[in-house]
Amino acid sequence: MTPGPDHGDWQPDVLGGDWESRTLHLSPDDEGDVVATLVRRAGPASGRAVLYVHGFVDYFFQTHVADALAADGYDLYALDLRKYGRSLRPHQTPNVVGALADYAEELDAAAQAIRDEGHTTLVVMGHSTGGLITSLWADARTRGPHPTVDALVLNSPWFDLNEPWFQRVVATRMVDALAPLAPRAVVGRLQPHYGRALHAGSGGEWSYDLAWKPHEGFPVRAAWFRAIRRGHAQVARGLDVRCPVLVLTSDRTGDAKSRHDGLLTSDSVLDVEQIAARAPGLGQDVTVVRVPGGAHDLALSPEPARSAYLDEVRGWLRERLG
Repeated sequence: MTPGPDHGDWQPDVLGGDWESRTLHLSPDDEGDVVATLVRRAGPASGRAVLYVHGFVDYFFQTHVADALAADGYDLYALDLRKYGRSLRPHQTPNVVGALADYAEELDAAAQAIRDEGHTTLVVMGHSTGGLITSLWADARTRGPHPTVDALVLNSPWFDLNEPWFQRVVATRMVDALAPLAPRAVVGRLQPHYGRALHAGSGGEWSYDLAWKPHEGFPVRAAWFRAIRRGHAQVARGLDVRCPVLVLTSDRTGDAKSRHDGLLTSDSVLDVEQIAARAPGLGQDVTVVRVPGGAHDLALSPEPARSAYLDEVRGWLRERLG
């Protein structure tokens, strides 16, 4: 593929080996230039592709997911959204966006780039915040005679705030009023326990860049929080995603506020019952699967939950897309 004039060429990626990445130049915002980054494994293209979209305080490093899907003939691409991971620039406030609809620009660009490389089937896989973003995007992109997305796979999607009533209702209204006045005001922070349990430097299995995925996360800003809560409200009202949807969660919720032995064998970030309750409202064809012993990012679960998750995804794709 010859890159268009607005996007960069494929270059060696930080993952090394045969991984490469390409900068997608986007419309500037109030902080200046904005980019996203598309990542792929170099090699001959098949007819099928998966576009992976990460969660909050995250970026793509889960290459074993690409290995599993390649066994069924899928080429994995991944998108580091604006102001995340590879796409974060020194002049930017990490993660901040005014509306989740803004992400349609890079999602559309990534989907077009994948189609231009000869892929006729596109599966979108979203994790956590990426699951919320891709659900809203798919709601708009699966209608009409030429849908962009052929199937949607959601790994612990973030459909509601895992907090008591006061934070979900009163605090949401307060931040909704604050955000236009002070969009970058800090309104919350993540707990570090889940990240420390994952990372190899603190006893976990996974090596990744702590500058891009720090244990303590990045501060939760008012504009971003308002955008997320408005996205949650859209999901609560119901969507009309017109492709098959697979929603996967852990089989139990863990404590998100403190360190405990089940950090990686439960969803210790989100409430799995909230996910299960919202999932049927995504569209007419939704399958919900609970993975015993799964972590919040099911792809980073300890075995055997990790393989169980990947087997569920592969089996569902074979059943629904052949």
